[in-house]
Amino acid sequence: MTDFSLWDILRNLLMALRWTVVLSLIAFVGGGIVGAALLFVRLRGGKVAGKAVSLYVQLFQGTPLLMQLFLAYFGIALFGIDVSAWTAASLALTLYTSAFLTEIWRGCVASIPKGQWEASGSLALSFGEQMRHVILPQAVKIAIAPTVGFLVQVIKGTALASVIGFVELTKAGSMISNATFKPFVVFSCVALLYFVLCFPVSLYAKTLERKTHGRRA
Repeated sequence: MTDFSLWDILRNLLMALRWTVVLSLIAFVGGGIVGAALLFVRLRGGKVAGKAVSLYVQLFQGTPLLMQLFLAYFGIALFGIDVSAWTAASLALTLYTSAFLTEIWRGCVASIPKGQWEASGSLALSFGEQMRHVILPQAVKIAIAPTVGFLVQVIKGTALASVIGFVELTKAGSMISNATFKPFVVFSCVALLYFVLCFPVSLYAKTLERKTHGRRA
């Protein structure tokens, strides 16, 4: 058994925490870009395209993230492509995040009164102009709180990347626990670091939600 002090445990976990943060940002930003593209296709691409996007959303929302990580890591390798744990985790989490964000944003756009569409249409605005000048400015205000709130789920979802060998906070905790035989201490620290990371985001999302509801009221 290696004699690790509490500071040694925390120091090593903090080093792994940075990769949790980086992976979360990759998934959130990448998922946001893909989700925005899917939203546009769903709104403007016609019936077939809309159903295809809906199927995509249902597929990623209706299957466990753990399974998606396994398929990204082991499935792509079946085609002779060497996939690192970094690449597989980034890809799986990006696709997973995009499915949820496009649905969140679709609901926000759908919440805009129909009269706003009709009024902007009567001004002979194109679909792009309607979205840019009328619909999106209103939908964005509604979407900010749930979007920020979903970031917490993305951060916690990165823990599952440990099953494919990606060394983030949870994987590092498991490795340190095996070396020190102090699972209670190690995973208490892991839980504390996740809380420190997620709580401010949750609090900010709730604050934004209260402000949004206050403005709408």
